[in-house]
Amino acid sequence: MDGFITVNKAQGMTSFDVIRKLKRIFPRTKLGHLGTLDPMAQGVLPVAIGLATRVIEYIADTDKVYRATMTLGGVSDTQDAWGNITYKSYFDFTNCDISVKKLHDLFKKYTGLIKQIPPMYSAVHHEGKRLYELARQGITVDRESREIEIEYIKLLSTDIDGEGRPLVNIEVGCSKGTYIRTLCHDMGIDLGSGAYLSSLTRIRAGAFTIEESYSLEELGQQSPKLTDLIRTIDFPLQHIPEFTIDSSHLDKIFNGNRISVDEGCSPGLVRVYEPQGSLIAIAECRIENNRTYLQPQKVFKQ
Repeated sequence: MDGFITVNKAQGMTSFDVIRKLKRIFPRTKLGHLGTLDPMAQGVLPVAIGLATRVIEYIADTDKVYRATMTLGGVSDTQDAWGNITYKSYFDFTNCDISVKKLHDLFKKYTGLIKQIPPMYSAVHHEGKRLYELARQGITVDRESREIEIEYIKLLSTDIDGEGRPLVNIEVGCSKGTYIRTLCHDMGIDLGSGAYLSSLTRIRAGAFTIEESYSLEELGQQSPKLTDLIRTIDFPLQHIPEFTIDSSHLDKIFNGNRISVDEGCSPGLVRVYEPQGSLIAIAECRIENNRTYLQPQKVFKQ
C-alpha cells in the first residue's frame, strides 16, 4: 500500500508512538509522519505509507488550523496544562474583563506576521541540544524570536472552569512553526491575568482534515478496507504542476534518464504521469538551448 492516511492522534501519545502502533497495522511497510504534535495535543497527524514517504520533502510547508482553550489566571513553565502552573491567587476573576470587544482587539494584535519566541520546552536546537533538554535541567537560555504568520484568531466561546477561572475557546489559522501555547501565554500577559494552553486539537494540516481522519482504534478495525482510506501519493502535491508524457518515454524515466519533451511545462518541479494517469515521477523541467527537458528526481516504479 502506498499513499497517505490521516490519523486522529489521541492525547498523551507522541507522534513516534503513532508510527510504532501503525507498524502493527502496516507490517513491513515504511512509514513517516508529516510534522509533529505534542503529546498534549490531539487531532490531525498525516502519515506517509510506502512510496509516499519519498515525496514528503516536496510537500509544501502548509498552513495549520487549531482549536484551543486557554485558561486565564495562571502561568505554566511549559506554557500548557502539563507544566508546573503558578496561579494568580490575587487576581479578581469576578472583575476580569474578557469582553468580546477586548478579546477581538487582542486577537487583531496577534494577527498577521508577528514575532514569536520559541518556548524553552520545545525541540528547537541551541548549541547542539534541544531546548527541552536544557529546560529539564533548570537551564533557561536566550532564544531568538522567529517570524510566523497568524492568518486569523476566531473566538468560539468563553466559559468558566471548576475553579472559577475564565476559559477562552479559540480557532487559530497559522503558518508552520507556530506555537499555540506561546500564543496563549503571550496573550495572557497582555490581558494582565496570565494564561496557559489547556487543550489543543489540530483540525487541519494543509490538505489533511480532521473530518477525514481516523483513530488508531478505527484503523485497527478496518483491516480489510484500509486501501479505501488511503489517499493517493499525489494528494498533497497539487501545488506542483502536472505533465503527462508519451508511453515511448517510460523506460527512460524509469531508469532516471532525462527526456526531451514538447513545450508545455515551465521551469521547476513537475508531477510526471503516464498516459493512463498514474504518477510515475517527480521531475525538474529545464529549458536549455530552446529545448525542454524533464530530469527525474524521484521515480515511482510500482
